Amino acid sequence: MDRQRAAHGQGKTTLALATLFLGTFVLGSAELLPVGVLSLIATDLKVSIPAAGALVTAYALGVAIGGPLLTALTIRLNKRTVLAGALLLCVVGNLVPVLVADYTLFVAARAFTGALGGLFVAVAFGVGTSIVPPERMGRAISAVFGGFAVSGALGVPLGTLIGQQLGWRGSFVAVVALAVVALLAALILVPSVAGANGGAANQARYAFAPRVLALLALQALGFASLYAALTYIVPFLQNVTGISGALISAFLLAYGAASAVGTIAGGRFADSNASLTLTVASIAVAFSLLALYLVGAIAFLVVLALLAWGLFAMGMVPSLQYRVVSLAGPGGALASSLPASAANVGIAIGSITGGAAIGAHSPSAPVIAGLLIAVIATPVAWATSFLKPPIIDESPAAESVPSAAPKPA
Repeated sequence: MDRQRAAHGQGKTTLALATLFLGTFVLGSAELLPVGVLSLIATDLKVSIPAAGALVTAYALGVAIGGPLLTALTIRLNKRTVLAGALLLCVVGNLVPVLVADYTLFVAARAFTGALGGLFVAVAFGVGTSIVPPERMGRAISAVFGGFAVSGALGVPLGTLIGQQLGWRGSFVAVVALAVVALLAALILVPSVAGANGGAANQARYAFAPRVLALLALQALGFASLYAALTYIVPFLQNVTGISGALISAFLLAYGAASAVGTIAGGRFADSNASLTLTVASIAVAFSLLALYLVGAIAFLVVLALLAWGLFAMGMVPSLQYRVVSLAGPGGALASSLPASAANVGIAIGSITGGAAIGAHSPSAPVIAGLLIAVIATPVAWATSFLKPPIIDESPAAESVPSAAPKPA
C-alpha cells in the first residue's frame, strides 16, 4: 500500500514538473520568437530591422528588472495562484500585438510579458524544488529550465515556420494557444504551495548577500561568454566553416539539441556536487570554444565542438540556480528570480562584446571573445566553490526567521 502511495505521489510530482516545463517552454519560445520573424515584423509595422530587434531587448529588460520586482511583490501569495496569474497575463500580453498594429504598444507589451516571464520562472523554481526531496533539487531545477532549452531547439524553429506560412501574428497566436494549455495544466496539476513566510525586506537581506552576488556574477560571465560567440555564430559558419543554407540550420539544431541534453543532465550533476560541476563546466566551455576556433574550417569537427559547447554551457545552468538558492538560505524565494536577471545582463554584455569584436576584426573574433570571457569565468567558478550557505539561528528567539535552506553543495 505504501509503495502504491509513493508511486501515486511520484506520478503527481512528475505531472507538476511537466507542467512547469511546458510553462517555461512557452515563455522561452515567446522570448525568442521575434528573432525568427524579425523581417516580417519590420515590414508589416514599417520599422527598421534594429527597431524590430528592440522587441527582444524589451523582453530581456522586463525579465531582468521586472521579474525580481514582481517576485518581491508576490512573495507571500500562494505560488500556484501566482503561476496561473502570470500565465493568464502572458496570454493577454502576447495577444496585444496580434490585435493592435502599433509598434510602441508592441514594445511595451514585450517588456510587460518579460517581467511576467521572470516572475513565472522564479516561482516555478520554488514550486519545483518544494515538491521533491532535497536530494533531487537539482533535477527539479533542470526540469523547469529544460523548457527554455527545448524552446531554443524546437519552439523557435517551429514558430518561425508558422510565421513564414501564416504571418508573424500566426506564430504569436500559436504561443497564446500553448500558454492557455499551460495555464489550465497549472490550475489542475500543480499543487498548492504556500508563499514565503518572510517579507520581501527580510528575503532581500539574504538574497543580495555578497556570496549570492558572487554566483550571479559567475552566471553573467557564463552567459556573456556564450552569447559573445553564439550571437554571431552564423557569420562564423558561413565565412570560416564555409557552409550555407539548410546546413547552417542543421548545425544550429545540433547545438540546440546538445543544450537541451546538457540542461536536463546538468540537474543530476547539481544534485551530486554543484560547486565542482561549475568549475569543470567552465573549463570545458573554454576548451570547447578554443576547439571551435582552431578547427573552424573543418565542418565535421565544428559539429563536435558545437555539441560539446552546448552540452557544457547549458549543463552548468542547474548548478548555478542550485547554488544561488542554497547560498541565499531563507532568501531563496526571492533569490530564485535573480539568475534570470544575471543571465540577461550577461546576454546583453556578450552580444555587445561579440559585435564589437566582429566589427573590428574577423568572423572568428566573437569566438575568441567568448573564449576570453570563459577563461575569466573559470577561476571565479573555482573561488565560489568555497562559499557556504548562511548559518541560521534556530533558537526560539530566532523563530521569526525562516530556516528552510537547501543542503549546501
